[in-house]
Amino acid sequence: MPNPGTMCGRFGFFELRYFLDQLRQLELPFEEEEHYGFMPGYNIAPDNTVTVLLGDEGVNVLANAHWGLVPHWAETIPKIRPVNARAESLGTKPYFRHMLNRRHCLIPASGFYEWSAARDASPKSSAMRDASDNKQPWYIHRADKRPMALAGLWDRWQPKDEKKPPLTSCAIITTEANADMQSIHERMPVILEQESWQEWLDADGKAATCLLRPAVDGIIESYRVSRKINNPQYIRKDCIEPLNEE
Repeated sequence: MPNPGTMCGRFGFFELRYFLDQLRQLELPFEEEEHYGFMPGYNIAPDNTVTVLLGDEGVNVLANAHWGLVPHWAETIPKIRPVNARAESLGTKPYFRHMLNRRHCLIPASGFYEWSAARDASPKSSAMRDASDNKQPWYIHRADKRPMALAGLWDRWQPKDEKKPPLTSCAIITTEANADMQSIHERMPVILEQESWQEWLDADGKAATCLLRPAVDGIIESYRVSRKINNPQYIRKDCIEPLNEE
């Protein structure tokens, strides 16, 4: 199970067609990476391959990326690969600082998961608690049912053996929780509204950091789901089904 201090540590994305429709409606140009492939995911965990829209030197590229950031300057792939980056410290953390002004991405998500302490698990009921696991998983999604676009950073690492392909990787940027999230967790991923997508992808660090704020209250909704998702190998569609209170 994800460390409850980590945010966001699990999400789902199964609406690629709707995300691409949004890009076209916005007339936001993009290219598709040559070997890009999409697999719907209902319980995407760290170190999985995810869909990203990279801002790459003025070109937006739909691509696959490893969820867990590997900086280009690393000698080898580090054992710890951050899946999150705190918005408040991007400009001071050496691990992320070099990406702030040049490598931004959108990470589309249908929704994300977070765990709350059992005593906070439901404002209506404290039933169905498992004494062996006092963390209750929640599924959080947009109230308007559209896919989310999470703010992210990315980088590309080249193995010393240049015959091997480079590794594109990413991390989700997090910020303080808004009122809708505070009863579940103290932090949340940065959810960008459509009018900000291109501005974020353009990677002007000073201008774009003002976008890294909590979502406006009312943007998201949440409900409890089964503890089956605690197992990252459990990837069935019923991950997102509301918990049966009975």
